[in-house]
Amino acid sequence: MFKFLKGVVAGSGTGLKDLPYNIGDPYPSAWGSWNHFRGTSKDDGSPVSIFALSGNNAQDGHLAAGRNGVKRLRTVRHPNILSFLHSTEVETHDGSTSKVTIYIVTEPVMPLADKIKELGLKATQRDEYFALGLHQITKAVSFLNNDCKLVHGNVCLASVVVTPTLDWKLHAFDVLSEFDGSNESASGPMLPFEWLVGTQYKPMEMVKSDWVAIRKSPPWAIDSWGLGCLIYELFSGSKLGKTEELRNTAGIPKSLLPDYQRLLSSLPSRRLNTSKLLENGEYFQNKLVDTIHFMDILNLKDSVEKDTFFRKLPNVAEQLPREIVLKKLLPLLASSLEFGSAAAPALTALLKMGSWLSTEDFSVKVLPTIVKLFASNDRAIRVSLLQHVDQFGESMSGQIVDEQVYPHVATGFADTSAFLRELTLKSMLVLAPKLSQRTLSGSLLKYLSKLQVDEEPAIRTNTTILLGNIATYLNEGTRKRVLINAFTVRALRDTFPPARGAGIVALCATSSTYDDTEIATRILPNIVVLTIDQDSEVRSKAFQAVEQFLQILKQNYEKTNAGESGATGGASAIPETAGLIGWAMSSLTLKGKPLEQAPLPSSSSAPSLASAASNAASTATEAPSVKASHHTRSNSDFTDQPAPPSPTSTDGWGDIENGISEGHDDDKDGWGDLEPLDEPKPSPALSNIQAAQKRPVSQPSRPAATSSRPKISTVKAAAKTEDDDLWGSIAAPPPATTSRPLNLKKTVQSDDEDPWAAIAAPPPTTRAKPLSSGRGRGAKPAAPKLGAQRINRTSSGM
Repeated sequence: MFKFLKGVVAGSGTGLKDLPYNIGDPYPSAWGSWNHFRGTSKDDGSPVSIFALSGNNAQDGHLAAGRNGVKRLRTVRHPNILSFLHSTEVETHDGSTSKVTIYIVTEPVMPLADKIKELGLKATQRDEYFALGLHQITKAVSFLNNDCKLVHGNVCLASVVVTPTLDWKLHAFDVLSEFDGSNESASGPMLPFEWLVGTQYKPMEMVKSDWVAIRKSPPWAIDSWGLGCLIYELFSGSKLGKTEELRNTAGIPKSLLPDYQRLLSSLPSRRLNTSKLLENGEYFQNKLVDTIHFMDILNLKDSVEKDTFFRKLPNVAEQLPREIVLKKLLPLLASSLEFGSAAAPALTALLKMGSWLSTEDFSVKVLPTIVKLFASNDRAIRVSLLQHVDQFGESMSGQIVDEQVYPHVATGFADTSAFLRELTLKSMLVLAPKLSQRTLSGSLLKYLSKLQVDEEPAIRTNTTILLGNIATYLNEGTRKRVLINAFTVRALRDTFPPARGAGIVALCATSSTYDDTEIATRILPNIVVLTIDQDSEVRSKAFQAVEQFLQILKQNYEKTNAGESGATGGASAIPETAGLIGWAMSSLTLKGKPLEQAPLPSSSSAPSLASAASNAASTATEAPSVKASHHTRSNSDFTDQPAPPSPTSTDGWGDIENGISEGHDDDKDGWGDLEPLDEPKPSPALSNIQAAQKRPVSQPSRPAATSSRPKISTVKAAAKTEDDDLWGSIAAPPPATTSRPLNLKKTVQSDDEDPWAAIAAPPPTTRAKPLSSGRGRGAKPAAPKLGAQRINRTSSGM
C-alpha cells in the first residue's frame, strides 16, 4: 500500500518524480525524527504541508513507527486532528547504499511553537488564545481516549500544529495505539513505539514500564499527563527539560491551576478525564472562546440569538486579538453569510473586520462573499449591502459591477418599498462610474427617468442630484439628449422646493456640457422664472445660477470679439460649481432630510422619506396668487423663441410613459397656452372661422391654406436630430399655476415660434364642441359666446 510509488531516481539529489506536490522550504522544528516542509499542489498551486521521515533500510524502527503514524492519520478523522491528504514511500539508491523516505501530505500547517513566536501575543490576549487552542486539543484528545479507546502517548507542544485560520490540530500519531485494558493476559508493552517518547514527557508508570498498572488505569491516564506537559510548555514559554519542572506553577492561570494539578496526579486512576477538563467554565469561558464557539454552532441558534450576537460582534471584535479576528473569525463570518446561516447584521461586522485588511487581502477574502450576497433574496441583506456600498464599492472591478452586481441592484429601482428605492438610487453614486456606456444609457437612465416622477419627493430630488453627479460618465450624445430636459422640464417644475433647487444646482454643476445657444434659449429662460419662486432658497440658487450662466455667455462673447478660438460655454464654467453642488445636497439634508452622506442605519433612514413627503405636502399647499401672476408675465416673454424639435420614441425613452402629467389639465399647467405676441393676419379663407372662435378646431375638410402650416411644422420636426431630447417624451408639466397667459390669440405659426411646443401637452379637446354641419347659422352666434368666456376667464386670472 505504502510503496505504490516505486519510481527510483538515479541519484539522491534528483528528488521525487511522480509526487503530485512540490516540496518547499522546511520549518525549523518538527516532532520526533520527522522533517516538516512547506509545499504546493502541482495541479492548482494550493498550499500544503509535507512531512518526511527517512531511514537507512526498510526495517528501521523509526520507519515502522512512521508507517503506523501514516495508517492512524489516514483513518482517524476529527475537526481538531490534522487532515490527511496523501502519502507515499520512496526508496532511493546512491551507489551501494539505499535510503527509504516516507512522505505525508496534509493541509497547510506550521508548528505551534513557531506560530506563538510569530503572533507575539501578550497578557490577556495571549491567555484567551491559549484557552481557545487548549479547548481544541482537549476535544481531540478526549475523542481519542473516550470515543475511540486510543492512546496518543505523546501529547506535547511539538505534537500540535496550527492552520492558517489559527486552529490547533493534533498530529504525531507514530506512538498511537489501542487501549487494551480488558486484555488481562497481555504482558507486553501496550504502546509498541513508546521508546520514541522523551523521558520528561512520560508519567511514572511508563518510566517504570509498569504495563500492568497502565492497563488497569483509565484510557485517558497517559494522555492526561501529556496535556499537563502541554499546559506547562505553553505558559512557561520553554520546552520541558525534565519531569521535575512540572512542579513550577508560577505561570499557570489561577483558574486553570486546580485542573492542571489533577492532570499530573501521581496516581493514574485519579487523573482528570480530558472530557472533564472541557467543563472548566471559569477558564474556557472568555470572549474569544465564546465567540468562536457560537460561530461553530451557528446553525443551531434561533433568529433572535443570531441577531443579538451579530449586533454585538463589531464591538467584541475590537477587543479580540486582531490577528485571530482576521485569520479565524473573518473566514467563519464570510462562510456563514455566503451559505445563509448568518443574519443581515453580520454584514456590518464583516465589513468592519474587512477594513482592517490590506486592499489585496480584502479583494481575496471579503469581496467574493459580498458579490455573492447581491444575489440574495433577503431584503434585510440587500438593505445592508446598499447602506454600506461606499465601504466596498471602490474595491470592485468594472466588469464585476456591470455583469454580477448591477443586474441584482437594479431590481431595487422598482421595489414597492420607498426606502429600498432610495437606497438603490444612492448606491449608484458609487456603482455608476464602473458601469459600461451600454448599461448607463440602456438601463440606468431609464430607471432614473421613472424615479424622477416617483411619488416620494425625496426620491425625485435625489434622482436629480445623482444625474448631476454622474453626468461626466455619460457620453456626449447622451448628455445632449438627457440633461437639459431632465433638469428643466422635470426638476425645475417639480412641486417640491428642494427638487427645484436640486435642478438648479445640477444645471450649474453640468454647465461645462452646454453651448451658448442651449444656455440662452433653453436654460436661462427656465431658471429666470424661479427667481420669483415662493421658496427663498430656490430663489437664492436661481439668482446665483443666472449670474453664473450670464458670466459664461459674457466670457465667450469677449473671446469671440477678441478673435480667440470660439470655446463653448462649458470651457469657462465658474469654479464655484463644486460649492453649489455641495450646498444643494447639504441644504437638502438639513431641510427635507431625504439624503444623507454617510451610510444610513435602518433605524434612522425610514423617517427621512416621511419628513420629505411632509415637506412636499406643505410645499404643494402654498400657492399664492402673486406667484401665479408673476409666472404669467414671465412665460409670455419666451414665446418668440424657435421651438425645439419634438422627441421621438427611437431614443429609448418614448415607450416609458411615467404618467407624471396625468391628472393635470392643460389649462392649469401654465405651459399649454403659450402664444406668440405678434399675430400675423390669417388668410381670407380662415377669417370667418377665427371670428367664430379663438382656438383651432379640427374640421373634416378645410381649404388647402389651412393645412399648409402644420405640414411645414411636421416636416421641420422630423428633420431634427434625435440628440435633442431624451426625456422630452415623458416630460413633466411645470408647477401648477392659477392664472392664464396674457396673450390669448392663436395662430397657425405657433409650432414654429413656441420654444416649448415639443414638450407641451396637446390642447384639450373638451373646451368647445365641434362646429355643426350648418356652418352659416351655427358660426355667428357662437363667436360672441366663446369670446366672452375667454375674456372673463382671463380677467379672473389677472
